[in-house]
Amino acid sequence: MKSVLVYCGANPGLNPVYKETAVALGKELAKRGIRLIYGGGSLGLMGTIANTVLENGGEVVGIIPSFLDKMEVGHPNLTETHVVETMHERKALMEKMCDGIITLPGGFGSMDELFEILSWAQLGLHKKPVGLLNINGFYEPLIAQLDLMVREGFLKQTNREIVQISGSIEGVFELMYAYTPELSPKWLDRENI
Repeated sequence: MKSVLVYCGANPGLNPVYKETAVALGKELAKRGIRLIYGGGSLGLMGTIANTVLENGGEVVGIIPSFLDKMEVGHPNLTETHVVETMHERKALMEKMCDGIITLPGGFGSMDELFEILSWAQLGLHKKPVGLLNINGFYEPLIAQLDLMVREGFLKQTNREIVQISGSIEGVFELMYAYTPELSPKWLDRENI
C-alpha cells in the first residue's frame, strides 16, 4: 500500500488513548512510507494524525469541501490539498487516491464514510482493504451490530468479512495486507424479496 485513507474524528475524544493512537498511526504511516489521505481538517484526531505524519517526514493529502475550508478548519500545511465542492466529491476522490482504508474512532462523519466505503466494496466498486481500529473497545457495539445483521439475514457473512478489525495498529496492517476480496456472488436473496 502506497496510500492509506484514514477516517477519524474532527474531535479528539475524551480518553487520551484516541489521540495517542492517532499519533502512533501517523508515525507508523510515515515509517512505512505510506502517504496519508484524509479529510483535510486541522482539528481533533484529523489534525493530530496529519501533523504527526508531517512531523515524521511523511506525505499528507487533504481533501476538503470548500464550505469547510472557508470555516478555517482546513489544515494549512499539507503536502497536497484538494478543495472540492461537495461531501460526495470528497469521499469519491479520497477513495480514488488510496490503496486501503483505516477507520479510527469518530462520530457521524466517520461512520458515514466507513459504511459508504463498505457498501461500495459489497457492490464490487472497489477491492481495497478496509480496516477498523478498535481502540479501547470503541467499536465493540458496532461489531455486535454487524454480527446481528448477519444473524438476522441482512448481511452475508462474506460481506461482513470485508471489514478487517483489530485492536492494534500492527494487527490492522497485518489483516489489510493479507486481505483478499471474496464477495458473495449473490448478496441479495431474491427468494425473500
